[in-house]
Amino acid sequence: MVFVRDSLAGKIPITVITGFLGSGKTTLISQLVRHHDMRRVALVINEVGEIGIDHDLVTMSSENISLLANGCICCSVRTDMQETLRDLFAKRRVGEIFDFDRVIIETTGLADPAPVLQTLVSDSLLEAQFRLDGVATLVDAVNAYQLLKEIPEAVKQVAIADQLFLTKTDLATPEMIHQITTELQALNPQAPIEQVLNGNLEPQKLMNIGMGSSKVNSSSQSFLSGLDAFNEGEADKHQEKYLGEFRRHSGINTLSLRFDEPFTWKAFSSALELLTGLRGNDLLRVKGIVNVEGDPVVIQGVQHIFHPQVKLDRWPSQDHTSRIVFITRNMSKEMITNLFKAVGAIA
Repeated sequence: MVFVRDSLAGKIPITVITGFLGSGKTTLISQLVRHHDMRRVALVINEVGEIGIDHDLVTMSSENISLLANGCICCSVRTDMQETLRDLFAKRRVGEIFDFDRVIIETTGLADPAPVLQTLVSDSLLEAQFRLDGVATLVDAVNAYQLLKEIPEAVKQVAIADQLFLTKTDLATPEMIHQITTELQALNPQAPIEQVLNGNLEPQKLMNIGMGSSKVNSSSQSFLSGLDAFNEGEADKHQEKYLGEFRRHSGINTLSLRFDEPFTWKAFSSALELLTGLRGNDLLRVKGIVNVEGDPVVIQGVQHIFHPQVKLDRWPSQDHTSRIVFITRNMSKEMITNLFKAVGAIA
């Protein structure tokens, strides 16, 4: 039996919470800081004062870090995210703050969340100590339908999500809920959608929504499940090597590709490098399981940056084909497959 080191073991998981202005992030955070299951969690937000933490909840406070009575750390971003995470980890290491085992980051409503995700990979210290556990995006059921037609940042926040939470459904009609749900499914068919009212969300719902281990378990299978669901029935409809499907929204395309033949890592990584070099800004999200000379390797990336590949200890099913989902802007299936051909990754 070959021992496979768990490349994710020991790394502190980070969940990123995003959503456009008015989506309910402040309401959600104000509820989270009161929840007993937030103990040993470091919550990084843009300004502690915005969420109205009651003084009786705070047991210790410094310039930018508040320790709450339930064991949750609230840390406000005063410089940039990279420095904030480095500072948190340094204080954890020397014992200035307790040994938190999870981080939740809230982005601003106007922010493109991609740079936050890229920071976790591009900074060698952060990449060695933290891992992305997933992106949760809040969506306003009343106003988001129009926002998605007008605001590129709102579209991107939905496109890169691992989990979508629909808020303000109590203020929306059934028709509005159906309309926005259909739009979300078109933009990001892999992300589950769940309704949340008045910020009442169990913290566990924000945890384990990404890859948590190189061991095949319920978490990894959930993370990869959309890859199978997206292609369900496609093999019967198309007798071809690449199986794809587009869903257009303001230039955003969701495309699934299946490759029957195994790759060498050199050929596959060359194709990704060419793709990100030429069209990285338009490569909103990539997620897949790739057959690398018989071994299952999970890949995920945002724009120019890809997280370190994770080699699973075994295949999660009998299907050993490579399956990759691309969420892109104004890119076609033909363009992507031609790039793979250009570097000799496929015939």
